[in-house]
Amino acid sequence: MPLVLIVEDDPSVRRALTLALTKADYLVQPATTAMEALTLTMSVKPSVIVLDLGLPDMDGADALVMIRAVSSVPVIVATARRAEHDIVRLLNAGADDYVTKPFSAAQLLARIAAVLRRGGSGTPRRDLDPPLSEIVAVGPLRIDPNTRSVLFHGSPMTLTRKEFELLRYLAERADRVITREELYLSIWKQPLMRGDQTLATHTSILRRKLGESAARPGMLRTIRGVGLMLTSSP
Repeated sequence: MPLVLIVEDDPSVRRALTLALTKADYLVQPATTAMEALTLTMSVKPSVIVLDLGLPDMDGADALVMIRAVSSVPVIVATARRAEHDIVRLLNAGADDYVTKPFSAAQLLARIAAVLRRGGSGTPRRDLDPPLSEIVAVGPLRIDPNTRSVLFHGSPMTLTRKEFELLRYLAERADRVITREELYLSIWKQPLMRGDQTLATHTSILRRKLGESAARPGMLRTIRGVGLMLTSSP
């Protein structure tokens, strides 16, 4: 059974998560501090980590950086922080996913299942799809699936793993409207949940990196109530 390392210093939250995960047939290893989590990451080699940011010994974002230095184990960050720049910082620091407090046990279980489907437990992860040989070209974008690199107007773009996968998925289906439901199932391997802002956050980040905004869209268009479309001619 997969082993979930819960890093949470609130005993009531820790007990509730442990109960929910145990009922779902996961093994659970609790930790209450960042240093304990780092030690357990190296010793018990968990399948996934649920990392709270409000830890007593250090900020969870700093703990994430330390965990990433020793392991590629999938990490789901649990945070009350909703500001986009905070979420961006966590994703860039190596978080695989995040849940914003308060969250339900069902939501966390879905996200754990999704990250476990995407990658292994503490070992370097491989892409689910085999590398493609052809570069995907859409307008000024050039996406190389083999090197996971992107050129925009000839300049390289710095993207996280999920940003790349989202942009690549849209580019391979350029000038078609892709529903939010399809994007969640294809990119995050989970159904769209009410109130989830994962896609909206990644879309906002991509827009900024493309030099666009929601008020002044260019290549990346939101079709209200439906989904997204990447156009070849802004």
